Amino acid sequence: MTFAGRLVVGTILVLVFAIVTLVMSAELSLRRALTLDLRATLEREATLAAAALGPDSLTWQPTVERLGEQTGLRVTVIDSTGRVRAESEEPEAQVGALESHANRPEVKSALAHGVGSDQRLSRTLGAELLYVAVRGGPGVVRVASDVGHGSRIVERASDAVFGSALLALVVGIALAFFAGRSIAQPLTRITQAAHAMAQGTPPRFPRSGVPDVDALVHALREMHEQLEQRFAELRAERAESAALVEAMVEGVIAADERGRIVTANGAARRLLGYRPDEPLPALDQLFRTKQARELVAEVQRGQEAQRQIEFDSQTVLLTGRPLGGRGALLVLHDVTELRRLEAVRRDFVANVSHELKTPLTSISGYAETLVGDQTDPATTRRFLEVILANSRRMQRLVDDLLDLSRIESGGWRPQPEVLDVGMVGREVWTLLAARAEERGVRFAQDLAVPTTFADPDALRQVLSNLMDNALRYTPRGGTITLRTRREDDGVRVSVRDTGSGITGDHLPRIFERFYRADPARSREEGGTGLGLAIVKHMVEGHGGSVRAESEFGRGSEISAWFPDAAGAPVTNS
Repeated sequence: MTFAGRLVVGTILVLVFAIVTLVMSAELSLRRALTLDLRATLEREATLAAAALGPDSLTWQPTVERLGEQTGLRVTVIDSTGRVRAESEEPEAQVGALESHANRPEVKSALAHGVGSDQRLSRTLGAELLYVAVRGGPGVVRVASDVGHGSRIVERASDAVFGSALLALVVGIALAFFAGRSIAQPLTRITQAAHAMAQGTPPRFPRSGVPDVDALVHALREMHEQLEQRFAELRAERAESAALVEAMVEGVIAADERGRIVTANGAARRLLGYRPDEPLPALDQLFRTKQARELVAEVQRGQEAQRQIEFDSQTVLLTGRPLGGRGALLVLHDVTELRRLEAVRRDFVANVSHELKTPLTSISGYAETLVGDQTDPATTRRFLEVILANSRRMQRLVDDLLDLSRIESGGWRPQPEVLDVGMVGREVWTLLAARAEERGVRFAQDLAVPTTFADPDALRQVLSNLMDNALRYTPRGGTITLRTRREDDGVRVSVRDTGSGITGDHLPRIFERFYRADPARSREEGGTGLGLAIVKHMVEGHGGSVRAESEFGRGSEISAWFPDAAGAPVTNS
């Protein structure tokens, strides 16, 4: 039942109860008042009848009959023994045969106290009578009246009161309907406003004119404003948290107590191989590796856990922590690059140690020989030349390591300008000309583009490393060619040799530090294994790229592409 219905029904019940109580109270009060009034009247009539009786008992019967006719009341004279001496309702001949009234309550009370009354059914008349007796005459004089007349008066009065009460009830019901509707309508609108608040739509708050209801509306409006403000703050905080989680490099996954994924940022999806819009399975089915599933099971049991797990070609540090309510939080940190750098560092230390060990061993061995033995001048000179050559080899290695470290750490920045590639190439070849002449290697140029945009020192070192590297692998009678070509928005500068070439399995790795396609020969020639790595970093510092092409047995071509500068005057031949 609605609030208005309950209000109307409650009001009607209250009205019915009040009206029934009023009618019943009015009827009882009226009946009591009439009875008291009738008793007082009968008492006066009885006193007057007692005064009208003379001393002669023979006149009593005619007197009570006359009084009975005049008043319409039943008048009875009773002596002190209870014998009836006169009766207005009985013939004089039958009065002596009436039974004794000594035990009548009103008679006994009148004899004892002067006045007595009683209401009962008269066996003689067959009606309900009110008896009032007063002391007088030979004993008492009793007057009786039918109370039915008073009851009829009460009934008529009750009918009038009931009609008025019924009219009041009808009017009250109508007013209850009106009042219930006037109160219920604002409450219904308040309910609608509350539903609108719950659904997130703008509510409309009513005005009823009822102070208490308007106070409720005012409180509801204030609550809505505060909720809107707090919801806005919560939305802003949630957006900030979501942005922070999404911006994290680490993958973050949160699951509820049932194992359903509630949060998964982009990093986590990328690490696990899921698309941004792809639905995620439950937490216990999210990982394919056994170690990851075991960690998830531990976290769901309320334990913290951390493991390094291999995902295909990636190494991930997986950390799990239980949340309140038996939820779980997983953080995935991709340590693939870190592990690769650690491996590179270990390899670098091992390679440097190995590269330094060979010349140090030679230097130490020849120096010990010179110190401990008496050698002739020719042998001493030859030993000292070996010591000097290995010292220079160590010096070149240290210099190359310092250059590479400076480039990789960002301590070197190219200062490019327009350079004549042919001129720089000839300068570099001049430093290698003696070695080339010994080997019978010829130098040539094929410059389709005479200039490029590069740092002068960097271009010299790039060409020096490339030519020196080509000279080591070019046999007697071979040719080293410096070439330039226009390519995209830049110039490709390459050094081509006619040496033995590089096999396909070595070609992708020749720009790695300390990597040698032919380690024995490279060390014999004094190479450090860092030249091509330096070339790669210097060219990439210009925003360019390097490339190696080779055909085994027919030579190799290693090139560097330098991008043009905006407005740089690079010309074609």
